[in-house]
Amino acid sequence: MLYDLVLLHPPTVYDFRKEMLFTGPISDVVPSSPVFEMYPIGLTSIGDYLERFGLKVKIINIANRMLLNQNFDVEKKIRKIKTKAFGIDLHWLPHAHGSVELAKIIKKYHPETPVMFGGLSSTYFHKELIEYPCIDFVVRGDTTEKLILMLLNKLESKDATEFSEIPNLTWKRNNQYFYNEITYVPDSLDEFNLPGYRYIIGSVFKYFNLLDALPYNGWLQYPNTAILTSKGCNYNCLICGGSRDAYELNCNRKKLVMRSPKRMLEDIALIQRFTRAPIFLLNDIRQGGKEYVDEFLDGLAKMKIKNEIVFELFNYADEKFFEKLNRSMPKYSIELTLESADEDIRKYNGKLPCTNAKVIEMLQFALKHGCAKIDLFFMTGIPNQTYESAMRNVDFCEIIHKECDGNSRISYFVAPLSPFLDPGSPAFENPEKYGYKKFCHKLEDFREAMRQPSWKNMLSYETNSMTREEIVQATYDSALRLNEFKYNHQIITKDVHDEVQLKIEKSVEFLARLDELESLSPDKKQEELSKIKYEVEHINRHSICGENELKWEVKKLFANFPSLTYIGLELLIKDVIKDIKCKRGIIDRNQVMVADTSGHQRQK
Repeated sequence: MLYDLVLLHPPTVYDFRKEMLFTGPISDVVPSSPVFEMYPIGLTSIGDYLERFGLKVKIINIANRMLLNQNFDVEKKIRKIKTKAFGIDLHWLPHAHGSVELAKIIKKYHPETPVMFGGLSSTYFHKELIEYPCIDFVVRGDTTEKLILMLLNKLESKDATEFSEIPNLTWKRNNQYFYNEITYVPDSLDEFNLPGYRYIIGSVFKYFNLLDALPYNGWLQYPNTAILTSKGCNYNCLICGGSRDAYELNCNRKKLVMRSPKRMLEDIALIQRFTRAPIFLLNDIRQGGKEYVDEFLDGLAKMKIKNEIVFELFNYADEKFFEKLNRSMPKYSIELTLESADEDIRKYNGKLPCTNAKVIEMLQFALKHGCAKIDLFFMTGIPNQTYESAMRNVDFCEIIHKECDGNSRISYFVAPLSPFLDPGSPAFENPEKYGYKKFCHKLEDFREAMRQPSWKNMLSYETNSMTREEIVQATYDSALRLNEFKYNHQIITKDVHDEVQLKIEKSVEFLARLDELESLSPDKKQEELSKIKYEVEHINRHSICGENELKWEVKKLFANFPSLTYIGLELLIKDVIKDIKCKRGIIDRNQVMVADTSGHQRQK
């Protein structure tokens, strides 16, 4: 089959199956593995949008295919693809190595096929990316569906060498580089599906391949789902690449934009047709204001939702909010990234800048009003944090546990700010001002960092209070203390406690062994690394918390295959009708309009 666009999701390090990479705890508090095989929501939205205009778009999760099968041949897979263009996401910076390596493979077998990059990290490093011979375009900004359609239309036109009319595009011609201004910053997200679950399900049946589109390893058994509620942010946390300043600097987005409650409710209605897994609402819905929250929660109440809804909270929430949550749905949970037990550090960084007393009060309100699960996340490596401050995080967990009457619905986690300080964040742009020293500046620096054998040396920074060694030590020491705290209060079982303790102890041993290998010759070092590769892989996942601590206990959590099949067939019928309309000219892929920041319309 000939596709119009094939979207590839890369692993962090392309040859991770061969190299010895001790990634440690960098992915312990996210669903995916250290390969970060979970692709960004934007890929599904792009596929969904383009297929409305009759284009054939396929997502191939290369990272997950490599995880599922150690013998999966990436080059063979890419060589057989027939498409008019390739797209590769570089949204999260840990994919800096794998993304470019995939582009090189594409050009090896498809030298004339255009390769485009997109995502927040691609936007930040667009001038460096376009200099790689294997990359032809970088589509910048946080909303690129229409821009990619314009680009694909242009590539099929007679004048496929001039792209100055496409906003936000970085491109090249005859060894010259062009950077079109970011003038397309939509103030509404409602015409885009974030995520495009209809597209994912439909593509499985349309293109007869289940494995390519799986979001992450184990999704069929534990199908977490998520809905993006907004782009931009009202908050300006110093270390966040999604902060207010970062969005303005990187994407020219000067204000927050929310998806309408109506569109989010439609997404929830679809999700509960094929799974009873929790639905995560990414970003704090309260950023939309009281009327927005009321409209959304009132809509949920009318739906009689069966899935558990998980809310992110960026700041203090009063009792009325939790009362409303409890009335609107049978089951809900919340996630709080406290980062630090020190109020001054939280206030300085911008994350949950309220007092500890208010944090505890908020947790008590949530428990009182039916919250099923509360995840609290602490962090090492944040501004002004010392080793002693990191240890105080566990002391605060003790206080919370006591003040909340030892309620087992609260889960506690600690993780390092790793592997990188977010480009675009205030701390990255002004490191000395905010207490950081950067080791990585250019994209190649990050690519090389990801290939370091030890996660300690992957860290792209150190702070004014802790070196990289001290950040690692604070992470493991606080994780050990937290592990003891959770076992002593019967939050985890002895088996989980013992496994986590063993993995942390082994991790510390491996770090010491890896430091010793640095003095060896390159050949001898590689020989020694290969000897411990298997042992390291065993502790690379869930090294500072139990494997199931982040999971929600839900009956019939797995994907409902009969429902998926029914939805797939339903979408196939719609797709046939859409193709007929495209052939008759009822749907014209060339009639796409974008508005720039000055309000002018562009049609292509």
